[in-house]
Amino acid sequence: MKKLPVIVGFGGINAAGRSSFHHSYRRMVHEALDSQDTAPMFEGLAKLMGVDKDEHQYMLDHTLIRQIESHIFDINSVELHRKTTMRSNGKSIQFQIAKKQLPDNIPANWTTEDTDNNLVNVTVTGELEVMTKDTYTPEVTSAAQLPTGFDPSVLYTSRNQPKGLQLTVYGASDAIRSLGIQWSTILEHIDPSQISVYAGSAIGQLDEFSGKGLQQAMLKGGRVSSKQMPLMLSQMPADFINSYMINSVGATGANIGACASFLYNLRQGLNDIQSGQARVIIVGGAEAPIEPNVIEGFKAMGALAEDAQIAALDNTEKANNRRACRPFSDNAGFTMAEASQFFILMDDELALELGATIYGSVPDVFVNADANKKSISSPGIGNYITVAKAMALAKNILGEEGIKQTYAQAHGTGTPQNRVTESHILNEVAKTFNIEKWTVAAIKSYVGHSLGAAGGDQLVASLGVWEYGYIPAINTIDYIADDVYDSNLEFCMQHKFAGNKGENMKATLINSKGFGGNNATGLVLSPQVTMEMLTNKHGQAAIDKHAEKNVTVKAAAKAYDDSVINGELSVIYNFGTDVMEGNDLNITQQGIELEKFKNQLKFEPENPFADYC
Repeated sequence: MKKLPVIVGFGGINAAGRSSFHHSYRRMVHEALDSQDTAPMFEGLAKLMGVDKDEHQYMLDHTLIRQIESHIFDINSVELHRKTTMRSNGKSIQFQIAKKQLPDNIPANWTTEDTDNNLVNVTVTGELEVMTKDTYTPEVTSAAQLPTGFDPSVLYTSRNQPKGLQLTVYGASDAIRSLGIQWSTILEHIDPSQISVYAGSAIGQLDEFSGKGLQQAMLKGGRVSSKQMPLMLSQMPADFINSYMINSVGATGANIGACASFLYNLRQGLNDIQSGQARVIIVGGAEAPIEPNVIEGFKAMGALAEDAQIAALDNTEKANNRRACRPFSDNAGFTMAEASQFFILMDDELALELGATIYGSVPDVFVNADANKKSISSPGIGNYITVAKAMALAKNILGEEGIKQTYAQAHGTGTPQNRVTESHILNEVAKTFNIEKWTVAAIKSYVGHSLGAAGGDQLVASLGVWEYGYIPAINTIDYIADDVYDSNLEFCMQHKFAGNKGENMKATLINSKGFGGNNATGLVLSPQVTMEMLTNKHGQAAIDKHAEKNVTVKAAAKAYDDSVINGELSVIYNFGTDVMEGNDLNITQQGIELEKFKNQLKFEPENPFADYC
């Protein structure tokens, strides 16, 4: 029997706000909630954004998808260089530069003359190639930016770190502190190697402190720094968590699957729990792609919704940036987003032992490729397989009637191709499993497409349904496009009430489709279903004992939430502390004793291949 990986903590931030304790979820469905539920959300947002807690309209206007704001970059004056060839027009070209600025290899058509003040007179015969500065206004000005005023760099010593890693530190800290259990307490109950961290960025870090800076430095007359190369790597979020946040010697890595990367990492973590390799996993992703060069790259692919296209959809002259992403309606492309999402899961036995709060469980994530196809970026057959496998597992767990109480968290990018292909996939699976009207949500209409963190955005929204009861509407559309398959689907056009604490929905299928044929679908079971399964396995006495311990855990978690709502923003970042070297461990034939850990790292005592020997 497999162990059941249960969700015991989550945190991060996206365009809707802080993830932990359902703050970002409440921003999405605030119209459906009463003031008692929205008041803490607004108060917490106010502290993040640095505004008064009564400025509700400002907070609403400066969250979710909107026009790119000047603190990201000035959309009216994006800098670029244009290649220019100067010609002498019958006369030589003359100029003066500092001697230290002369190239090491002086062109053949240059003559130079030193002056007395370390300047050089240069005469050029013929042509001179130069780069001239210019500015432009991009054709894409919509993005799902973090709440205006939130700056993760000020929360710790983050000098010269890419924004994606700053978001990692914030998001993983939020998740760890949401547990209501000290990390040191968890370590007392496990072998120090029974932790896995799988997290990354689909495109790596690409700002001036990482990839962009590395590629542009020499062409702009600058120098490459020692940090740009390593900090741009896609697996660096996992590395930061291990080295600066949880002091981990467990398994680590990043599974990169384009826009399905989050679910790829989740799947890797689930496998570790179910195989017994890990008892605790941290999975997630952080992405900070709202950079002019990244936007231009996706625009060149025809993937993004351009302003002119958005305006044409509404028959207006000016684009409505707030409605840039329109899943399953007439649309033009996806909308770039920045986000950081992290989740902590344990095996069911450890979660019960520690009294952890159980938000749901993830029995499996399915990943399948597209097989042969004409274009590497076009959809293929793989996503049919992943969704069908996930639904088959749901049927095995919930029964034929139970799967009718599920819904789909669609990838729902807002592209013309996605609305056709994904709707056909979901519709065919609903038909096959006799679901007459399968509910479909698409939360990218609020928080855009955060690439490697996108599946985390979907999972956060799903957990919110099981606390406040509403499946978020696709809030940017007025109708379903004619080419969308919907005979067996019901797209959420308004917030859909799913019962008290979402009790009418036993599970959700989180779907991701990525460039290159990267498909993943995860089955997430509700906390109610999860607890029923744990009761069946462990007995009511174990559940009652867990409930007693959970009182203290919930109180500690609430104290953390209250502190953040009150403006006490801080992160976990332990640079250079508790460092261990070769002399700080003792290797025996039974395992390894580590100076900074209470428990020993134990070797496998038996031969796992005894049947072959």
